[in-house]
Amino acid sequence: MTSQKTILRALAGETLPTPPIWMMRQAGRYLPEYRATRAKAGDFLSLCYNPELASEVTLQPIRRYGFDASILFADILLVPQALGADLWFVTGEGPRLSTITSQAELDALKPADDIHEHLAPVYETVGILAKELPDETTLIGFAGAPWTVATYMIAGKGTPDQGPAHGLKADNRTVFDGLMERITEATITYLNAQIEAGAEVVKLFDSWAGSLQGADFERYSIAPMREIVRGVKAVNPNTPIIAFPRGAGERYKGIHAAIGADCIAFDDGVSAEWVAENLQPDGCVQGNLASSHMVTGGDALVSETRRIVDALSNGPHIFNLGHGITPDADPANVQLMIDTVRGK
Repeated sequence: MTSQKTILRALAGETLPTPPIWMMRQAGRYLPEYRATRAKAGDFLSLCYNPELASEVTLQPIRRYGFDASILFADILLVPQALGADLWFVTGEGPRLSTITSQAELDALKPADDIHEHLAPVYETVGILAKELPDETTLIGFAGAPWTVATYMIAGKGTPDQGPAHGLKADNRTVFDGLMERITEATITYLNAQIEAGAEVVKLFDSWAGSLQGADFERYSIAPMREIVRGVKAVNPNTPIIAFPRGAGERYKGIHAAIGADCIAFDDGVSAEWVAENLQPDGCVQGNLASSHMVTGGDALVSETRRIVDALSNGPHIFNLGHGITPDADPANVQLMIDTVRGK
């Protein structure tokens, strides 16, 4: 019964004696079974677009650890590809895309409503997971927030400071705003389709929100996510939404209302104690163990995990990392974290 799913209870505002737990990038390279399945797929994009294998890697950490939620295995850059951008991955270096820096390149993108055929395998993966996950496990869908997705589409790759996107924003606001609008529309379409396929919760990842300064933080991180929340809630009013404006710092305060999300995920740049005082009174929060503890383990992992759980014990809380788990993490440390959260 969905009413018994702890993630959904926390998202509805319930304070639970033990916080539910899942982990960003929990299906990933730190697991030997993931690496074996990835090898079978041949390459990363083939894995994303193979519903049988994508659902398998999504299920692997649930079988191994019994997380309270499972997040769809996909990539935030599938949306740009569905819009018509070229996308490929360079081994050891990450994604590469054809760039959008001119009006002609923007005009060549597909309309937001035309993404479904390309993304049909992703929706099929969601459908498989909705049937195969344990009854007590919540299925989370996701997308990248417009600013973060735009930074990749403008630069053609990940960059340390999102400089090309900031440059286009300054030099050609018309093209930049047009790209943001196209991504926003496509993301609404994409998330609603994931929900129709069986996702019970959706999450917006704005991984580079922290690089936006001044009024641009509201205009290009918060406002697009607010529009997406409204667009999803207009069609699926009962589906909870988690927003993650990573790097927001003290700007996390008041962000539940600013975005309209049911839960705000926060990174390890702010303390759990600060969040308990400034963010959690407004609703469910998710976070925020530093992912480095998944590498180093030991007493520091245990004590920090307990500190976060204790600090956030008086309100709705979903335990998670402050960012995604890294490939060099020790799977044994993940189990230690889970056991500590659950008081074993």
